[in-house]
Amino acid sequence: MVKRQFDDVLLGSIELFCLAAEERSFTAAALAAGVTPAAVSRSVGRLEERLGVRLFVRTTRSIRLTDGGRGYYEQCRQVLAQLVEAEREVMGQQQEPTGTLRISLPTTYGHHRILPLLAEFRGRYPGVTVDIHLSNRNIDFVGEGYDAAIRVRAQPDSTLIARLLEDAALVVVATPEYLARVGEPVSLDDLERHECIQFELPSSGRRIAWLFNEGGEPREILADGGYVCSDDVLGGVTLAKSGAGLFQTYRFIVERELAEGALVEVLKDFGGRSRPFTLLYPHGRHVPLRLRAFIDFLLEKKRAWDAA
Repeated sequence: MVKRQFDDVLLGSIELFCLAAEERSFTAAALAAGVTPAAVSRSVGRLEERLGVRLFVRTTRSIRLTDGGRGYYEQCRQVLAQLVEAEREVMGQQQEPTGTLRISLPTTYGHHRILPLLAEFRGRYPGVTVDIHLSNRNIDFVGEGYDAAIRVRAQPDSTLIARLLEDAALVVVATPEYLARVGEPVSLDDLERHECIQFELPSSGRRIAWLFNEGGEPREILADGGYVCSDDVLGGVTLAKSGAGLFQTYRFIVERELAEGALVEVLKDFGGRSRPFTLLYPHGRHVPLRLRAFIDFLLEKKRAWDAA
């Protein structure tokens, strides 16, 4: 007789462990599951005893996954999702994507590329609820329960799949009024006499260099000025639109203002640089149908952007 590896109690403990990891609280997990916090704690303790590792670091006010707990949660979450979808498939309920899609977007790409598309996405897949997080900070996919994220300058990560969405062209812009007052720069050296609006990475406090091509070679310049924005690049765009100075930003953010003449592109002879925006999602054999639908939808839009 083959010995069972998992009984009903153990499977229930795994579900409660995943819920506690997602809620980051035994109490919140208990409330969501309709059990007591003590039952959640016992379930986690049962798993820790079986595995011989600590799954959570506990304090009086919070819990967080250990490194071992994070890896275990990632695997368990995928397996539980597979079980749910297997049941739906058998019951004939998985003809269309359903459930909550939790995505993290940078403010620039979120406002100007993704948010305007979500009504169309939900029109195709009304059973999917989209939970949107707009921020430029790095996220913890497992600990915070995200399905996907879009990031610029994404760092290599073996636990994530990365799909390039767009190499976004950079432009330096200013208002006609500012240029009439100060003059238009015609060389990169001219930036020294201009008000160059800066963007500072909140994670490191480092100012972002402006990117150019000069004489066929890439060049980076740490321009200077009296304005520094942190966290939200759109603040620099607003300053530039108010006549505060020059700002290097993505063309897709200001293309309407450029077309209408509210902003003017300068230093065109030194342009051609870009930064990549990348779609990230956890690596694994199982991809929920709602996430697969979202990935395919974005890649369809990417083909349109590439052709434009």
